[in-house]
Amino acid sequence: MSTLARLWTVEDVATFLGVPVATLYQWRYHRTGPRGHRIGRHLRYVPEDVMSWVQDQE
Repeated sequence: MSTLARLWTVEDVATFLGVPVATLYQWRYHRTGPRGHRIGRHLRYVPEDVMSWVQDQE
């Protein structure tokens, strides 16, 4: 991440992808979804990583 961009929450990613929050947690458990990062006890996503994952799914 070259600039200090705002990281997305699980809710942000779910809204962007149009899936329930529970689906993101299932994808994370099975390691099939976009890459997320634990920051303390919070799960955050780099927007560019999410968009890259979406492109890889096409």
